[in-house]
Amino acid sequence: MLAVMSLENEKYVLFTTFRRDGRAVSTPVWLVPMPDGEFAFSTGSESGKAKRLRHTPRVTLQGCDRSGGDAHGPVYEAQARLVTGTELAQVRAAITAKYGAMATALGVAESVAKRIGAKRFGSERVGVVISLNAR
Repeated sequence: MLAVMSLENEKYVLFTTFRRDGRAVSTPVWLVPMPDGEFAFSTGSESGKAKRLRHTPRVTLQGCDRSGGDAHGPVYEAQARLVTGTELAQVRAAITAKYGAMATALGVAESVAKRIGAKRFGSERVGVVISLNAR
């Protein structure tokens, strides 16, 4: 329960995935609580995070600042899975509920960028749902 409270209160979390050779790749993300004690965020379906999750669900989470620096608090071992459809809609609703105007502004920026062909936002969105490993 303490882990859930700690992560729920973080604005940014350092999300670490692992390459096939085992090297860690960390990225700061927004993180929202989901039902059943899970957490989630969204990303592009062709992002490095999504690609790495397709071969291994192992991830870690740790509080951080907006740029991924100032990592603080415990490192949580977890498993992640990619979701679409109804589950993605639930993730997006939770993001909007937690981050409000910032999430709305990001959504508008993504729409504009896709229309002008910006590569960063070229892929469809997927949700990443994360289950903490039992201790």
